[in-house]
Amino acid sequence: MTDEMTGTQRLTLTIAILASFVSGLDGFIVNVALPAISGDLGGGLSTQQWTVDAYLITLGSVILIAGSLSDLFGRKRILVIGLYWFGITSGFCALAQNGVMLIIGRALQGIAGAMLVPSSLALIVSAFSGAAQSKAIGTWTGWTTISAVIGPLLGGLLVGIASWQWIFAINVVPVAVTLYMLRGLELREVTRSETKVDLPGAILCAIGLAGPVYALIEEPSRGWRHPLVWVPLIVGGLVFLAFLWVERRTRAPMLPLSMFRERNVAFGNLATIAIYAGLTIATFIVVITLQQVAHYSALVAGFVMVPVTAIMFVGSGRFGALAGRYGPRFFMTAGPLVGAAGFLLMLVTREDMNYWTQLLPGILVFGLGLSMTVAPLTSAILGSVPEETAGIASAVNNAVARVAGLVAVALTGLVTGPVLTLAGFHRALVLIAVLLVAGGVVSWFGIVNPERATPAPDRR
Repeated sequence: MTDEMTGTQRLTLTIAILASFVSGLDGFIVNVALPAISGDLGGGLSTQQWTVDAYLITLGSVILIAGSLSDLFGRKRILVIGLYWFGITSGFCALAQNGVMLIIGRALQGIAGAMLVPSSLALIVSAFSGAAQSKAIGTWTGWTTISAVIGPLLGGLLVGIASWQWIFAINVVPVAVTLYMLRGLELREVTRSETKVDLPGAILCAIGLAGPVYALIEEPSRGWRHPLVWVPLIVGGLVFLAFLWVERRTRAPMLPLSMFRERNVAFGNLATIAIYAGLTIATFIVVITLQQVAHYSALVAGFVMVPVTAIMFVGSGRFGALAGRYGPRFFMTAGPLVGAAGFLLMLVTREDMNYWTQLLPGILVFGLGLSMTVAPLTSAILGSVPEETAGIASAVNNAVARVAGLVAVALTGLVTGPVLTLAGFHRALVLIAVLLVAGGVVSWFGIVNPERATPAPDRR
């Protein structure tokens, strides 16, 4: 097999990267503009919180539905709908005259964002197979992580030279480019034979996920005892159990629970919980600590994780290709362990937190571990399901990662204490390392290498 991609494969990978980039960019570009938004539209902290939270709630609660629809009606079709919807809602956000309009626009934008990531990954599954698929997923991972760096930088630039409205209006450019490229994409797609939409499952799923996501977002400001936290948490949990009950009994389920009989799907998502919980705490706690303990500026603190993105960009495709050749088990085990070692290295930090000597070595080690982990993890899960269910499998894994991150951030205060100190930061570093080690251990005992990934014996 040659490493060269066909023209269709190259176009498919580019489209998948751009589509996912659009959704990822919008998750990061908004944060830097929040003060300007509330200053212009009013509403203070509430407007700022809901500008972010409205997007996260709908994105998290609709992503399984979007993944299922991409399997039923085709990834290209759902991707086109998602892109048009994202462009329209971005324009609505840019033209918002008050905080309520903006929050509504962000909620609608989250629905569009939910259509993009599962469909883009499922496109790769449709166009690639074997080791080439793992390498393509690794390349997709490396490029899409750039949105985490470009988002805050581009947002700051647009707010500085123009206005906050442009952070939404700018979305029209990548959306238009991606839609133009999709016109020329001829792709064989395998869809699920069932054409019926599981409407009861879709409604129960949306409510069941929205409740806990809303509760976890509101908990840091309201506390667990507040009715607006524990009521949606309990109700959402019960509704989600009802969703699982319905899915087991319906003839054409939105979420085929049989996919979890696949060992790599079950243990891959279990590893995702631990790994992404640790990753989310890391990206949250390091930046906050640098500002509140070491008194770095927000701009400087925002750059501290840039080396991780650079390493991911260079290494993800390579490790994805290696996982496709030798199997994902070793990389899903070694990667989290290497990442954990990086955070343990940061335990040398003191109050001054010298970036070059106390933080950078650990950040570089963590970046290496992360680049070893993410693409093999995604490949292990998507490579274990039939092509016609790749969309929902991708959506499940994305939902698991997002909810794990929300839970982790909500519980971080229990480890650090109410006031962030150096000692609290060190405790958080140990927690991150423990979570990553847990992800590596689960992978070692749970993940199996597919037979096609085992190298043939040397018979010379």
